[in-house]
Parts: sequence; C-alpha cells; structure tokens
Amino acid sequence: MPPPIRILLQTTIPPIEDDWHIGRFSMLRDHLAGLTDGDGAPLCAVTARDRTPPGTPDPVLSRIDTSDFDQLWLFAVDVGDGLHADDCAAIGRFRQRGGGLLATRDHMDLGSSLCTLGGVGEAHFFHSRNLDPDPARHIVDDRETGYILWPNYHSGANGDYQRIDPVDPPHALLGDPGAPDGLIRYLPAHPHEGAVGAPPQDPSARVIATGTSKVTGRQFNIAVAFEPMAEAGPAVAESTFHHFVDYNWDPAAGCPSFVSEPPGSGIAGSPEAQRAIRRYVRNLALWLAGRPVADRREQRDRARAEAPEESVPASDPRAIP
Repeated sequence: MPPPIRILLQTTIPPIEDDWHIGRFSMLRDHLAGLTDGDGAPLCAVTARDRTPPGTPDPVLSRIDTSDFDQLWLFAVDVGDGLHADDCAAIGRFRQRGGGLLATRDHMDLGSSLCTLGGVGEAHFFHSRNLDPDPARHIVDDRETGYILWPNYHSGANGDYQRIDPVDPPHALLGDPGAPDGLIRYLPAHPHEGAVGAPPQDPSARVIATGTSKVTGRQFNIAVAFEPMAEAGPAVAESTFHHFVDYNWDPAAGCPSFVSEPPGSGIAGSPEAQRAIRRYVRNLALWLAGRPVADRREQRDRARAEAPEESVPASDPRAIP
C-alpha cells in the first residue's frame, strides 16, 4: 500500500486576517485530508500554512527540496513580493527531484511573484510582468469592477460555477467517470480570472481546459499542464486561486472586505457541479503525485465497459439454471 501523498498548501502572504490567508482554503484542506484510496486508507497528508513576512527566505519554501513533501500547491495571493529568490531556487530543485507543483494566481498583477519562478512561472501572464504575447488579449474583459485591469476574464459570480471545455485530447486531470461524457465540465466561477498559456519553448506544456467570459463571450485558458519529464516533476498553472477558495465553494464562508461583487449561489444548488469540483481536486492530488487518476474500482468498471461482449454460437445456447 503506497504511503499518503504529502501535500503542502501554501500562500505567498503572511497570515493577514483581511486577505486571502490559508485559513480561507480550509474546505480544500479538509476535502484533501478526507480523501481515501481504494482500500479506505487516507490518500493525502496535508499541511497548510502562510509564508513568513516577505523580504527574507521562507523557512519552509526555501528548503522544500529537502523536505518530505511530494507536492506543493502554491496560492500566489501577493502583489509581487511573495517569493524570495531562495524560495524560487528551492521550488525549482523540488521539481527537479520529481515534486509536483500547482501554481495559481488571480487577475491583473495579483500573484505576480510567480514570474520569478522558472518553468511554470512562464505560463502566467500579468498586466505589467510577463505580458501575454498576444496583444489582442490585452483588453479589459470584466467591466463590472472598473479598477481591475487586464487580464480579468469574467467567468461568473463568486459562488457560481462555470462550464469549462476540455481541450482535445482530454487530459487525465479532467477525467470523471461519474459525468455523462466522462469529463469534468464545471469549476467555480470568478468575476476576473487571470491569464495562463503554454510557454512555446516548453514541449511538456499544453493548455488542457478553457472557459468562456459571461461578459464578452471571449474564450480564455483555464489550466496549463506540464507533463513530468526526467528533469522536472508534473505541474499545473491555473488562471485563478478562486477555483479553490472557501468563498467560491460556499459564499457563506466569508471573504476579505475588499471584495465588492455580489456572490451567486449556483454551486450550492448544483450537486453535479459540487461533485465535479471535488473530483478535479482529487485528480490533481493523484496526477501531481504520479499516480493513476482512476482508482482500481474505476479501472475495473472501465475494463468491463470496454471489453467485447462474449459471443455464444446459436447452436450452443447458454445453460439455463
């Protein structure tokens, strides 16, 4: 039996109460901690923390390559100063030894410290750093919050869900045997998601899912997957950390005072969306650990469904009990 996957959930800010501190990701933490494998054993061992004050190396991030963590879920909620050079170097070595990385941010320049990360950092485009190479996308999409500039794709209200479109061929991260077409189709919505794209110089990276703006109808990238290679572990770049925040899963959990948009209630009224979101989280934990996304029971069910039906000659009918 494999040991639990050791996951670090980490923000890039100190524990500031009126901000997106790690306590606002408690539903994600509890869901991961509650997952079990095919034998009923805990699937994940989860540690959740904020960083120490910026300006000096974080004692955990700057040594993560020598830790026993299997993967890092990095929520860049800073305004550009969330990662020290020593943190970035250690995260790079962490991936070199096979560690899995989820790196996510939000609109405009929120979380732009990710630009100081090599590899996955190059998949994140901001307003004033690492600009999207396509100038046609340097336009305001969300028009409800005027002070937030591009990139700011409007996929819906916090608390609502958005329909996503898997990019062919569908990635294992988006597999869902419980869905009608076998694919995850829903994630939490957010009024102003950030921008991600596959770095053209990295053959391991590709866009795996897109969303559609509810304001302009414009299509935008939701997630970029980096396949594991000999020199780097698997990684995912996400357009917004709001796919994982308590407030987006359940607005009753509350939010910082600077959030001004009224929330929705779509997720609360949709068991299908709730299941898809939690399935995606499970898939991320497994895929970033290099484990099969489908468990043994699902693999058996799939094998039965794909097996050719046994043919019985007409002259040799089945015995009737």
